[in-house]
Amino acid sequence: MQTWRGEREVREEAREGSMNSFAVEKCGRRGFLRTLPCAAAAIWAPGEAILDPLRATAQGSPTGSGSPFQLFSAETLASDAKALDAAPGNDNLVDDKTFTIVLTTEKAKSAREFEWHEGRDHIFQILDGSTVYELGGTPKGAHSMGPGEWLAPESEGSATVTLHKGDMLVIRRGTPHRRKTAESVTLMLISPQGMVGP
Repeated sequence: MQTWRGEREVREEAREGSMNSFAVEKCGRRGFLRTLPCAAAAIWAPGEAILDPLRATAQGSPTGSGSPFQLFSAETLASDAKALDAAPGNDNLVDDKTFTIVLTTEKAKSAREFEWHEGRDHIFQILDGSTVYELGGTPKGAHSMGPGEWLAPESEGSATVTLHKGDMLVIRRGTPHRRKTAESVTLMLISPQGMVGP
């Protein structure tokens, strides 16, 4: 059976004895409750002191700044999506040598040609609305738009998929694809890039 001791007795035991068991076993309920707010502040304050400059750096760092990370808050993304809904187009959130992230809204828009890329994969996350993708097949009438970038008016044997809010589509490099949006879609494109080779 545990007996409750006064603060003086606990302090004396702490000075004389082992500190390992002091914090848990010797302080008693009242002593524990007295020290809990101080312990929480001691843990929280250094953590906040570390996180605050990181948050400020992340939120204020421009695209391509060389920062090891970049934070996009939910509020910022929602605001960007709302602006794009009013004026459809692209918002290049990150445009780096190794990947890009683009927030896009389009309304009643269809690509005229299939595209494919030798040095880029695409990951599409549908945030709102729906769209149709034609994927794969064998391109016919292909022409190059630059190193590793191709277009073709058709792709024989392509498959068609309809994407809705919450759906995700991964398109590997070299895969012909085109998008057709009958009404409206807002999507996030994440595109790792760089030539694959030895």
